[in-house]
This record gives sequence, C-alpha cells and structure tokens, in this order.
Amino acid sequence: MIARRLLTAISAACVTFSLPVTAAAQDLVITNARLVIGDGSAPIDQGTVVIHNGRISAAGAGAAAPQGYPVLDAEGRWVTPGLVASLTDLGLWDVGAVDGSNDVSAGEAAFSAALDIAPAINPASEHIAISRAGGVTRASVAPSASSGLFAGQGALIDLGQDPDAVMQPRAFQYVELGEWGANLAGGSRAAAYTLLRTLLTEAEKGDAARQFEGNGTHISRADIVALAPVAAGEQPLYVHVERAADIRSVLALKSEFPALDLVLVGAAEGWMVAPDIAAADVPVIALALSDLPVSFEQLAATQSNIGRMVDAGVQVALGLYAGMNQPRWAGEQAGNLVALEKMPGASGLSWDEAFAAISSVPAAIAGMDGKMGVLKPGAFGDVVIWDGDPLELGSVPVKVFVDGVDEPLDNHQTRLRDRYRSLEDGGLPPAHDW
Repeated sequence: MIARRLLTAISAACVTFSLPVTAAAQDLVITNARLVIGDGSAPIDQGTVVIHNGRISAAGAGAAAPQGYPVLDAEGRWVTPGLVASLTDLGLWDVGAVDGSNDVSAGEAAFSAALDIAPAINPASEHIAISRAGGVTRASVAPSASSGLFAGQGALIDLGQDPDAVMQPRAFQYVELGEWGANLAGGSRAAAYTLLRTLLTEAEKGDAARQFEGNGTHISRADIVALAPVAAGEQPLYVHVERAADIRSVLALKSEFPALDLVLVGAAEGWMVAPDIAAADVPVIALALSDLPVSFEQLAATQSNIGRMVDAGVQVALGLYAGMNQPRWAGEQAGNLVALEKMPGASGLSWDEAFAAISSVPAAIAGMDGKMGVLKPGAFGDVVIWDGDPLELGSVPVKVFVDGVDEPLDNHQTRLRDRYRSLEDGGLPPAHDW
C-alpha cells in the first residue's frame, strides 16, 4: 500500500509540473521555492532560481526574473541543486553477471594505471537513467582494481540524456591499499606500499620509467607514464583504505611525495585518526551507513564515523555508490545521518551538512567547486524539484534539469511499473511498444 501511494503521488506530481517549454529549453525561472543552495547554508523560503543558457545566473530570495523567460511556480516545494554521486560505476555495466556488458574491471588486461574508463561509459545505460530519476545529475565513475594495485583513471560525467556524458576523462587515479591492496601486491601491506612508492618514484623520472613484472603483478611502461601526473600533483590520487593504521601510512606518503593530491576512500576507522586527516587537509569519500566489522580492517566501524570526522574538521563526501549501493539512495543515506545526530551519544550531521555531503562537498573533492552541486551564479544549470524533503525516504524528484535541459524521468523500471500496475486478474500484460 505504501509503494502504491508513493507511485500515485509521483504520477500526480509529474502531471502538475508539466512545463510549457521544449526539452531543449535552457532559459528558465523557478519561483516560490523552498530553495537549497547546497553549500551548507540553511534553506531559503520564497526563493527563486534563474537559469540562462544552461547555467545558474541567479539564486536566492531576491533573485529577479528576467522578462521573457518561462516561469515555473514551484508552489513551495523543495528546489535543490542536482545531487553529485562520488565513486560510482554508472555507465560501466548493464547486467553484472554478463561479462559482455560489464566494463567495471579488467582482470586480464596488460595495463592497470594506464586504463582510462571514459571510452567505456555508456550514456544510454539504464543505471544512468534510474539515477537521474533519483535526482543525481553529476557523478564520478571509477574502475575496480583486479589485476594490480591501480584500478585506472576515473571520469566525471553528467547524467543528461544527451550522448556526451563524459565531462572530464582521466579525472583521478584510483589505487587499492589495505587488505585488498595487500592481496593484489603479493600478500602483504609491506609489498603494497613498497610497490606504490617504487611506482611513484619511477613516475617522477619521466622517460626513465621502466616496467615491472613479478609475483603476479605486471606494471607496464604505459602505467608508469600514466602515473606521472599523479606524482606531479596534477591528477588526484584516490586511495582506498579502511583501518586507522593504513590511513596514517597513506598520510605519511605526503612527506615522501609532497605534491600528491590525496583523497581517502572508505576510511571506516577514520574517526580514530580524524585530527590527523584534518591536519593533513585530505578529504574523504565514505559510506554513510558503514557500521559493521565486516573485515579485520573495519573492526572499529561505526555510523558515527562521518559525523566525528566532520566535527574534527575533515571534508567528507558520501559516496562509494557502486554495485548494489545505488546513487539514487544518496538522499536517504544523508537523511539517516541527520537522524543519527538526534540520538544521544551518537554523531551525525545537521540537515545542511548532510545535503552538502551529497552536493557541494563531492563537487569540491572532484575539483568542481562552485560549478556543480550548488545553485550559484556560474554553476551548471542542474536543478531538482522534489515533492518533499529530499532527505526523506518518501520524497522523489518531479523535475530534473541538467544544464538547464528538462530531462525525462522515465526508465526501464518505471516502464515495467506502468506495464504491470493495472493488470486485471487473469489478464496478460500488454505487448512491448518500446
């Protein structure tokens, strides 16, 4: 019954918000909004957003509506920037069990760090359409390590329906340390850190770079060359570690390679070394609801992890939306941290902090500060209108704009819903018309 009421509300809201503009419209004024800027500030009542030529030109309580622009009355509904999902596998697979549709990892490849996942991203993937319907408009896409420490180079994408999804290829390099990295490097963390230091040193040499092979690890000359921007601090290095000791070891790399632009990924025990992370000015991308000791490197996992790190001054984005953890659940997971803040003895986030952790903070970590995840002049025209509080489980988008374009919210799941929701007893479903 709850699901049926929710689907009915979605359908009704979509009818209410039909716009008298074309799908390619890029000039628009949204008025009478409960406006969320996305930068950690409090929501604004009676707010206005102006989109011009695909960009935000004004947003706030006193924003003026230019003459001649189409006007959409939000009727007091929540209006936010599009959500930014950190570390997803969007566009890299269709069916996980079907190898031909799965480009997440390349276990048999002759390359690792040199891998660039941008050409493999499929803008027509249903996972992108489903995430867009959940209010996600931008994402970082990361490969998965399988044959060596380095998974390869991730990309930034937009979730618009147009075929040009990739905003920035080779946006970051992804490396596995901790338990999985130790396994990939030959069986111990000592091997993993020795290999990492050696590769970064070789990468600094440029033309002197050579390839490495042994203990099941193959590092080609192309991989070493691909690490040169990392060693020079020109490409961020996303490092997956969980336990506190591993986090300290990663932070210590800055003393050997001061140019490194580090981002910690996972950090389940980050709360234990939060002052060290803050002092190093290294941001973190973490799972919102990681609270179980599922491995020896996560024995101290707690849902208060993110709240404690933020309280210590660490910049934390919610992320790791891959596999079964879907980007469209970002709002729900952020909302859980808001609820956690109200529990005695626990550390969560305020509403404003939680929304920023799925909008402006992941944008800043991705090097897109002020360009996405916020409603500020000059930012991408990514705007979402919700039928309720975007951090509440029952709230869904009724309009999603990417670069000022009114995007479709239908997808394979909604079409299946519509196909089967009205069957009479004993009746057969209608034939596919798509």
